[in-house]
Amino acid sequence: EEYHTNSIPTAMSVPGAELIYRFKDLVPSPATTVVVNCGGRTRSIIGAQSLINAGVPNKVVSLKDGTMAWHLAGFEVIKGAERRPPAVSPASAEAARNAAAAVAKRFAIPRIDAATLAAWRTESSRRSLYVLDVRTPEEYAAGHVAGVRSAPGGQLVQETDNYLATWGARVVLVDSDGVRDVMTASWLKQMGWTDVAVMSLADLPGERITGPHRPRTLGLEKATAATVTPSELKQRLDTGKATVIDLEYSKPYRSGHIPGAWFATRTRLADALKKVPATETIVLTSPDGALARIAATEVASASSTPVAALAGGTWAWTAAGLPLEKGDGHMADTPDDVWLPARERGGDRDRHARLPRLGNRPGQPDGHRRRPAIPGGKSLIPPPRQPVGWVRRPRRRATRNQPNRRNPTRPPSTYSQSFAR
Repeated sequence: EEYHTNSIPTAMSVPGAELIYRFKDLVPSPATTVVVNCGGRTRSIIGAQSLINAGVPNKVVSLKDGTMAWHLAGFEVIKGAERRPPAVSPASAEAARNAAAAVAKRFAIPRIDAATLAAWRTESSRRSLYVLDVRTPEEYAAGHVAGVRSAPGGQLVQETDNYLATWGARVVLVDSDGVRDVMTASWLKQMGWTDVAVMSLADLPGERITGPHRPRTLGLEKATAATVTPSELKQRLDTGKATVIDLEYSKPYRSGHIPGAWFATRTRLADALKKVPATETIVLTSPDGALARIAATEVASASSTPVAALAGGTWAWTAAGLPLEKGDGHMADTPDDVWLPARERGGDRDRHARLPRLGNRPGQPDGHRRRPAIPGGKSLIPPPRQPVGWVRRPRRRATRNQPNRRNPTRPPSTYSQSFAR
């Protein structure tokens, strides 16, 4: 999505966990310099370092401050880019597996079998366990094991708190090729997730199903609100008998929602109901319809207008072949549910982008950024000039009339170190 919104000309979309998996096909010559880029800097540094850790022979760098800096430098930014890597060849897959094996050895990443996973599941009442599928969303939707959540490797590293809620839990990463799970696990271990293992999708027991991940929603079993089908909602909208309120996050809402649907957040839904046009029925929707059903049950008793939920949510609407519209022309609530980077905000995005965000902020010591722990490897991040958190402060020079009170026999010192909290 971010690549499609704005990217550098000739750049190809290759999510972080896919880099080494597809590298040999994309960069056949070891003499080619590879520049890894993202919207800002985090994923580009992680991606470039992943290639270095995997031992590729090429020169690999990350673009400092990413597409943001490219745009501020006055260079062209492409909107609507669609370049995707080709299917992985057997040669590229074999080279990637060999590289991943070396990474797994360096970071001591264990590969477990079904018996070990079964034993860990019996202990899940006292030790949290996460089993995540790190393949692409398209591969996951084409076929996965029921109960295993989709967590594309690059996003899992970037947004760990969206997938792993319990610090110190056991984490099992599942993949079909033995590459993306290892590369993702290597970063989780560097981030402090010490109990991370990988597993082959073929060895994972459970029912094979298709489609997107549908998590169990707490409270859904108590939802009693009426539901309408996509076709019924379409008829009501065409006749002006329904108003739709979308409880999706504001960012994906802008990217596509049911035509005429109003944006609102569940926490302020009661206030939003007062702002939308009065019709015969208010229909709530959300991506899969679960949140809409819960929210409709909550507000039905407080609303003078009948409130229903769209069965299956917006996904069911699109699956029925019905259209979506983009934009933010129907906002019944303040879109403060997500923080947007400068390149995605309205107004003068150049002004927003020039705020102190790139590089160290004014007054930050040079050693502010932590270096990743890479056993036996080199790092793109230079070492700090002094220990992180320590600053040098001037101290009054001792004179003949003012001796060093701590140790009169010690020569006066011009500087001392003190810890700055």
